[in-house]
Amino acid sequence: MNRRLIALFVICTIIITGATGKRTSNLNNEKNMEYLNLTTVWNKTFPKSDKVNHSKVTFTNRYGITLAADMYVPKNATSGKLPAIAVCGPFGAVKEQASGLYAQTMAERGFLTIAFDPSYTGESGGEPRYVVSPDINTEDFSAAVDFLITNDKVDPGRIGIIGICGWGGLAINAAAADPRIKATVASTMYDMSRVNANGYFDADDSAEARNALRKKLAAQRTEDFRNGFPKPGGGVPDILPADAPQFFKDYHAYYKTPRGYHERSLNSNQGRNATEAIPFINFPLMSRAGEIENAVLIIHGEKAHSRYFGEDAFKKLTGDNKELMIITGASHTDLYDNFTVIPFDKMEAFFHKHLK
Repeated sequence: MNRRLIALFVICTIIITGATGKRTSNLNNEKNMEYLNLTTVWNKTFPKSDKVNHSKVTFTNRYGITLAADMYVPKNATSGKLPAIAVCGPFGAVKEQASGLYAQTMAERGFLTIAFDPSYTGESGGEPRYVVSPDINTEDFSAAVDFLITNDKVDPGRIGIIGICGWGGLAINAAAADPRIKATVASTMYDMSRVNANGYFDADDSAEARNALRKKLAAQRTEDFRNGFPKPGGGVPDILPADAPQFFKDYHAYYKTPRGYHERSLNSNQGRNATEAIPFINFPLMSRAGEIENAVLIIHGEKAHSRYFGEDAFKKLTGDNKELMIITGASHTDLYDNFTVIPFDKMEAFFHKHLK
């Protein structure tokens, strides 16, 4: 009987893996990828550069979700493999906004770059739409590294990432999880776990406040299930209240005006699902930041309401290859698209130093 079971197991294994012992399926096989209806027009919030070649690419993450990205390759690239950078953010934005601007600019400076839409967002796949997951969204960065590290134009040992706003915290989380990421930049970062669990400036950092929020979110889950669809959480409002804080006004000036509006951007429109906070409350993004061995650069504006996220994240980092850069006079959203304050020279030098 045991011999029969062993023989059956061997037969099943051959059927599954094939005679060569290799899996018959491949995560990057087009047969296994979701069909994505990608636009072919230039619909970014920034002008197209004549110094880079642009194309659309897709790849899958470890959960089988197909991600869409814009790839930028410097036209003056010499023979040989290039250092590469994957970019994402801000939180609630799409690749046609700030992340694409960063990616195109860094490609002008000699890097092969991609700006990708995270899972469930923009042109990327995943259902239901507009949900978040600290785990899956951290994985999205590693999936981008998978794509870059296997690209014929890329030097697999010279890959970095840039995370903007909420994706700055996710970038640090990804760097802690994935040592293939040799250098990380977190620009104008949020710690999404902290802000969801504690409120802005930790004003609601108590078990009572969190439990009250959990009850509200649980009730919304019930309503969503009963209705058969999730309630949108609302993006940046069309009309700001008279007493809106300055950083709300700054968001409005970016997401709701021709400067940064995009039809697929969640912050420009209806926002993520109303239950967005659920996973972040119990998922501490910075828990392993102190174990990152590779280089990290945190950039923040002096006047950014979010500055405390970056400064406190920096305190968790260890080693002599970590840097904190404060931009004099800059607000949070200045680092989205303001070329006079975004330190591209510093980022170029940082990546050239650590991607070698």
